[in-house]
Amino acid sequence: MKIIVIDGQGGKIGRLVIEQIKKDLPELKVIAIGTNSIATSAMMKAGADAGATGENPIVVNSGDADVIIGPIGIIIANSLLGEITPRMSGAVSQSRGLKILLPLNKCSTVVVGARDCSLAESVKLAVAELQKIAR
Repeated sequence: MKIIVIDGQGGKIGRLVIEQIKKDLPELKVIAIGTNSIATSAMMKAGADAGATGENPIVVNSGDADVIIGPIGIIIANSLLGEITPRMSGAVSQSRGLKILLPLNKCSTVVVGARDCSLAESVKLAVAELQKIAR
């Protein structure tokens, strides 16, 4: 199973997601893809098995990913302070892989009906969803 975690800016969300995956599902291989080198580095330190940075790795790896995890902004062009290009958001959105998105109600987007919970709770819910399909 090909699992990719995408994050930008400082990589905090991706780092937390990878730490939780490695804690709950250590047998899974996780690829970290940051929109910048700081985000990638943070996710690699969290235990990702491989990592890459930038637009092309997101586009290439989204094409055959089984699962893509990240903040909801990864499907919104020009989000994360402009770090998500239209090409990136298009590749993620068009991927046939399951997208597990953390609805953080940022990037000028509010997901109506989404529970208002902390980042830590959102990460646990995301990894619980991954557990359902991984086992």
